[in-house]
Amino acid sequence: MQSVPPPRRLAFALVLFLVAGSAGAATYYVAPNGSDGARGSSDAPWQSIARAQSAAQPGDTVYLRGGRYAYSAATTSCASRRATVSAIVLDKSGSEGKPIRYWAYPGETPVLDFAGMKDDCRVKGIEVTADWIHLKGLEVTGAPQQPQNRLNHESWGVWIDASHGVYEQLDLHHNMGPGLFIKDGADNLVLNSDSHHNYDPYTSNGAGQSADGFGAHVSAGHPGNVFRGCRAWANTDDGFDLINAYSPVTIEYSWAWDHGYLPGTRTPLPAGNGNGIKAGGYGGKYAPAKVRHVVRFSVAFDNKVSGFYANHHPVALDFFNNTAFGNGSDFNMLGIAPDGSPVYLGTLRNNLSASPAGLKVAGADAVANSWDLKLAPGAADFEDVSHQGWDAPRQADGSLPVLPHFRPRAGSRLVDAGVDVGLPFKGKAPDLGAFER
Repeated sequence: MQSVPPPRRLAFALVLFLVAGSAGAATYYVAPNGSDGARGSSDAPWQSIARAQSAAQPGDTVYLRGGRYAYSAATTSCASRRATVSAIVLDKSGSEGKPIRYWAYPGETPVLDFAGMKDDCRVKGIEVTADWIHLKGLEVTGAPQQPQNRLNHESWGVWIDASHGVYEQLDLHHNMGPGLFIKDGADNLVLNSDSHHNYDPYTSNGAGQSADGFGAHVSAGHPGNVFRGCRAWANTDDGFDLINAYSPVTIEYSWAWDHGYLPGTRTPLPAGNGNGIKAGGYGGKYAPAKVRHVVRFSVAFDNKVSGFYANHHPVALDFFNNTAFGNGSDFNMLGIAPDGSPVYLGTLRNNLSASPAGLKVAGADAVANSWDLKLAPGAADFEDVSHQGWDAPRQADGSLPVLPHFRPRAGSRLVDAGVDVGLPFKGKAPDLGAFER
């Protein structure tokens, strides 16, 4: 059964269609076997994204042909062993209604591979400092750390300090740090993207400490960042991490599993935090920021520590219609009071925990969740209870695969058991969990 589609998806797709067809826009081509001395046309493509950026104007599209783009050095040298360098820098902005698009050529997969870089400092695979940029269909892998340099924390696959960007259908994997990280900026949409098997073995404070799937640590005054339809799995730290985010972030229709372990194994990493969705906090210290993040219609399972985690956040966060199972704690609403003492905070509605012994929600504002209703969901409540196959291929438009896993059966006690919180639902009332029957 399909879940209720994310709000504005159709409208957003229509806007992109209209923008792509706008009059006067140019189209350029880049290919691994191209030449920067060529014309940038389909039959004479350029070789580098930098060359394409020099020509592209707001509204233009740069198509990257399939194949491996191997990077061996950054655009600048390391000023010190603690410095940061980048392999690709996108610093030329589009404009409202006319983004500059760097898209995979239809039916092909460009692989941006940074594993061959030997720069002896921190590395950003793709650094985005330009507004109104749209990346789509790219595979990003190999952003390195160097084994002889244990002075730093993570490197990054995609690092963003910009606004109004769209990061769509990206496959971010085997980077030595987060797959995608929003350092700052507002109104960015990370859409239908996957980040997995990222591991930072040479981080100064412990192997695995900093390789999240997705992160957003934005400053105050930068609202509107959204992760929608994304999957994070087998990353050594957390799936989604909003620690030190001083502006509200939304995570919706997203899945996170198998965090805190050596990728591809069940070997726990002592330094890896191991949460599916870490939705806030400021390093365990009280901060007066009144930032309220939202997590909804999402799934977290088989994470070493928590599925959904408030992470000492100073105010209640919103958790609506989420599903958790097989985590150390399915929902952990640990907050922090002004005097630094622990307190459980959170606004929880219509959530489903299939392992309620792991709940840490006492004192939070919890109504119409499976545990409030004294339900202990079991196999009979779902079409399927598999922990496997969540990494199945996406649908043709990039949206999440439609799986039977942990979707309510007809007649299940979970159907119509929730309360209306102003979000879409079918039937008399919302179902419990991430999937609406």
